Amino acid sequence: MSLSFEGRVVLVTGAGGGLGREYALAFAARGASVVVNDLGADTKGGGRSSAAADKVVEEIRAKGGKAVANYDSVEDAEKLIQTALDAFGRIDIVVNNAGILRDRSFARTSDLDWDLIQRVHLRGSFLVTRAAWNHMKKQNFGRIIMTASAAGIYGNFGQANYSAAKLGMLGLANTLAIEGQKYNIRCNTIAPVAGSRLTETVMPPDLVASLKPEYVAPLVLWLCHEQCQENGGLFEVGGGWIGKLRWERSRGRIVRQKNKPTTPEAVRDDWSRICDFTNSTTPANVQESLESIVTVLSRVESESEAGANPTAAAASVASGGINPSEAVGQKIPTTLFSYDHTKCIMYALGVGMSTKDSDHLRFLYEGHPDFSCLPTYGVILSQAAVMGGGLSSVPGLNIDFTKVLHGEQYLEIYKPLPTSGTLNNVATVVDVLDKGSGAVIVIDVKTYNGDELLCYGQFTVFVVGAGGFGGKRQSDKAKAPLPPPKRAPDAVVIDSTTADQAALYRLSGDWNPLHIDPSFAAMGGFKAPILHGLCTFGFAGRHVLKQFANNDPSRFKAIKVRFAKPVLPGQSLQTEMWKEGNRVYMECKVKETGAVALAGAYVDLHDTSDASPENPPQGEGLQSELVFAEIGRRVKDMGSELVKKVNAVFGWEITKDGKKAAQWTIDLKNGAGSVHRGPFTGKVDVTFTVSDENFMEVVTGKLNPQKAFFSGKLKVKGNIMLSQKLEVILKDHAKL
Repeated sequence: MSLSFEGRVVLVTGAGGGLGREYALAFAARGASVVVNDLGADTKGGGRSSAAADKVVEEIRAKGGKAVANYDSVEDAEKLIQTALDAFGRIDIVVNNAGILRDRSFARTSDLDWDLIQRVHLRGSFLVTRAAWNHMKKQNFGRIIMTASAAGIYGNFGQANYSAAKLGMLGLANTLAIEGQKYNIRCNTIAPVAGSRLTETVMPPDLVASLKPEYVAPLVLWLCHEQCQENGGLFEVGGGWIGKLRWERSRGRIVRQKNKPTTPEAVRDDWSRICDFTNSTTPANVQESLESIVTVLSRVESESEAGANPTAAAASVASGGINPSEAVGQKIPTTLFSYDHTKCIMYALGVGMSTKDSDHLRFLYEGHPDFSCLPTYGVILSQAAVMGGGLSSVPGLNIDFTKVLHGEQYLEIYKPLPTSGTLNNVATVVDVLDKGSGAVIVIDVKTYNGDELLCYGQFTVFVVGAGGFGGKRQSDKAKAPLPPPKRAPDAVVIDSTTADQAALYRLSGDWNPLHIDPSFAAMGGFKAPILHGLCTFGFAGRHVLKQFANNDPSRFKAIKVRFAKPVLPGQSLQTEMWKEGNRVYMECKVKETGAVALAGAYVDLHDTSDASPENPPQGEGLQSELVFAEIGRRVKDMGSELVKKVNAVFGWEITKDGKKAAQWTIDLKNGAGSVHRGPFTGKVDVTFTVSDENFMEVVTGKLNPQKAFFSGKLKVKGNIMLSQKLEVILKDHAKL
C-alpha cells in the first residue's frame, strides 16, 4: 500500500531548490500540506528573494497540491512555524535542510565564516525544531530530519566550520531522539550526496548531474511517515543507495593496576591492542559507552596488586572470572517442578487471559471439557533450572548475578503440556560468548515427564559488564532470532495489561523484586517496576495461538523471542504477525510509545494448522512435501555441522500444472539450520524453481540436475555454485 501523508503538515527549510525542492514536491504529491521555506539567499548566505519559494509553491499547486511559501531566515524560527499554523492549523514534520557554505582552509577561516555557518546550520536547526517541539508533544506525533554531511562524519579539507556544524546536528538529533521517544516524536539524521548549489562547488559537473535529489527524497519520506519507528538513526544516501551508520569501538585494554601509577609507556606498549578492532563493540547509548569504564574501575579496585605480569593481570581483571572452556558442557544440577491445575490457571491469568473471552475458558476452568495448559507455560516448568541459582555451581562462571538479564528465549513443545505433574529438568551450558560490554550464556533445558521428553527450552542470558575475556562473539548452537517480512502484517492484536499485571504474573514463580518493588526498580534505573519479559512473551504467544491456531495448544510447536525493551504494567501490547507457511513471525510493541518489546520473534505451528477449510494446506497432493519433511529431519539431526559446511540459504519454488504450488526454505546458515514451508524473510543465496514431478526425478537420481538446468526444467537464481553443497542432504536417494 502506498505511503500517504494526507492530513500531515510539513515544513521544509531551504526548499527553493535542490534537495529541499524535491522533498517539498514529493511530500505534496502524497497529500501533505507543505510550507516551502526559502530565504532566497545565495550559497554564501548573501541577498534574499521570494522567487525561489514562490516557484516551488506554484509547481505544487499546479499539480493540485497544497503549499504556502515562507521567506524568513531559520533564525526567525517562530515565524516559520507560525506560517504552518496559520495556513494549516498544525505542524507534523520538520525537515531541517537549509544551508550555506563559507569554505576556507582552517587557517583562513574568519570569525564571520565560522559564526555564520553555525548560525544557519546548527543554531537554525535548533531554533526551528524547538519552535515546533511543543506542538508535536501536544499532538503526540512528530517527525524531524536533520541534514548532516559526509564532511561532518569524516571531515573534509576547507570545511572545518561546515564539518563542525554538521556533526553538531547529529549530536542534537541523537538527544532529541531520546527526549522525544515517549511523545511519539522521531528524529533521524541523513548525510545526503546529491547535485545541488552547495555540492557543485566540491564535485565534478558530470557527477553533480548524475546524483539527482530525487534519489534522496524517498528515504526522507519514509523516515517521516507514521509507520516508520526508526529513531536516532544516521544514514548516508545518494544515487539510489542508502546505508546506515553506527559507532564502532575496539575492545580496548586495561592499562592501569591497583595502587600503581598509569604511565604513557603502558599506553605505548598496549597501543596496537587498544586500536585493534577485532571483535569490536557497537555502543548505542551513553549508558553502554560508560558501562565498560565503570566496570573496569570496579574490577581494578577490587583486585589485589597485579604482580610481575601486568598483561596477565589485565587479562584476569577483564575476564571477570569467566572461562568458557570450563563452563561449556557443564550440567546444572537437575531440578524437579511440581504443579497442579491451579498453577496452570494462575499462569493464564498472569499473561492476560480473562473470562470475558469465552474461548479463554479452556485455560481458566479445570472443569472445561478441553481444559488445557497454555504452551508458553513450558518456560515456567524449566526456568527454575536456570534462575534458581544453579548457574552459581558451574565452573568458569564467576559472575555477579545482580547483573544477569534475560536476553532471548526459545521454547519447543514435543507433547501438549499436562495440566499437573512432577517434571524433571536437565540443564546444560552450551555456549558462552564475549560481547565486549557483557557476556552471553546460552543454556539448554530439557524437561521430562518420566522418561518422555516433554519440551525443550533455550535461555540466553546477558551478564552486564562481564565481557572482555577474549571469547568468541557468535554461536552456532543458539537459536537465532529472525526479522519479520518487509510488508504489512497479516494480523495485529492490541491487548492491555493492567497496573497489577506484574504482581499477578510473579505468582507463577518469578519473584524478582524488580517487578514489584519501586525502590529496587530505581536501583536498576527504572522509574517504576517493569513487567516480566516472559509475561510479554506469554501475551504474544497466546495472540498467535488464537489468531492462527484457533486456541488449540496441540498446534503450537515452538516460539523464539529476543527481549528488546521493557514494558510497564498498564501499558498496551501490540502484537504484529506475519504468517508464512507454518511460521508466524511477530513483533510485539508498546502501543503507547512504539518501542519494540519483543524482536526477532516467531512461532512455529504444526502442519495441521494449515488444514482448515478456510486455509487449505499449501502444496496439497505434492510428492515433494514428503521429501522436504525428510530433509528437515536430516537437518535437525546434523544441525550445526551442516551449517558449518554449507553456510547458505536455499529457496525452493515448487510448481504444478505450470503454477506455483509451494515454497520451501532450507536454511543452512543461521543457528543450527532449519527447513520450513514458505519463503525466507532475509536474503536467499540460491532460489530453485522446478515442477513437483521434475523435483522428484532429480532427488531420486533419475534426472541429472545439470541436464535439468540446461533443458530449462530446473531454473536457478543466485549463486549457482552453492547448489553443489546441497548434495550433502540430498544423497541417499532411496530414503528420500
